[in-house]
Amino acid sequence: MIEIALLEQQVSTLDDDSFSKFRAWFHEFEQSRWDKKIETDSNAGKLDFLIDAALSEYQTGKTRQL
Repeated sequence: MIEIALLEQQVSTLDDDSFSKFRAWFHEFEQSRWDKKIETDSNAGKLDFLIDAALSEYQTGKTRQL
């Protein structure tokens, strides 16, 4: 927990330009982690239920063309 407090303290001292750059970096970092998690879960079959549900709705005519 000390590391988190240190990070919070350091971030709170950033000037506006540095904070903006940090925020942009962190957003990209967070999105990259999310993408990797989705890919890992998908490869492990953890999202198959979503595919199955979508196919079921398509096959029963519950979808519409975009």
